[in-house]
Amino acid sequence: MKTQEIQLLGAENPSTRLQAVLRVGTVADPAVVDELVARCAVEPDFFVRDMLTWALVRLPAELTIPRLRAELDSERAQARSQALHTLSKIKESTTWQAIKGLLRDPDDEVARTAWRTAVILVPDEEKSWLAAELAAELGRGDRSLQLSLSRVLVDLGEIVEPVLRTAAASENPKIRAHARATEILLDDPDAAFDLAVGEAKRVIALDPEQVKKTAC
Repeated sequence: MKTQEIQLLGAENPSTRLQAVLRVGTVADPAVVDELVARCAVEPDFFVRDMLTWALVRLPAELTIPRLRAELDSERAQARSQALHTLSKIKESTTWQAIKGLLRDPDDEVARTAWRTAVILVPDEEKSWLAAELAAELGRGDRSLQLSLSRVLVDLGEIVEPVLRTAAASENPKIRAHARATEILLDDPDAAFDLAVGEAKRVIALDPEQVKKTAC
């Protein structure tokens, strides 16, 4: 791979960077794996980051996975998030253990990506554990983050029902509303999240004690 093309990965114009990643990815030269991983940590443009993931997926997994796993310990949130995203595309089951520790990452975007990646990679025998771990994050963040969590819980299926019932009895009204909204989405995945949250809040406001009894 030409040095000039590697240098263009850091060009000022995002279109130039995008074209550079496309060329690098098309060649799929294993010698550039370090440069691609390093660029993932700092690239500001979403489309370029997505192309970086594509380029990394085209390289041998035995080269990319160790480097991506190392990024999971980075102090830079984007490095952790992008590494998780790329691992979710590679879909190598041996990376499951490496991502478990990021499910409660203090950075919302890293946590969101970890949730999505976990649902893809979780072994069947650990789905119950994952359901409980994800349920512990109910009530976290803004509407967008809560919707992301609800979607991954719904993707796990009926196995999440017990932990949602428990969360629906929480003393924290934000957790209760989020849990019941997720229960609504589990029954009807096509339901609108905002309507589900509104319905959950109405039920809690009208009869909070009955909600707790139902959840027990």
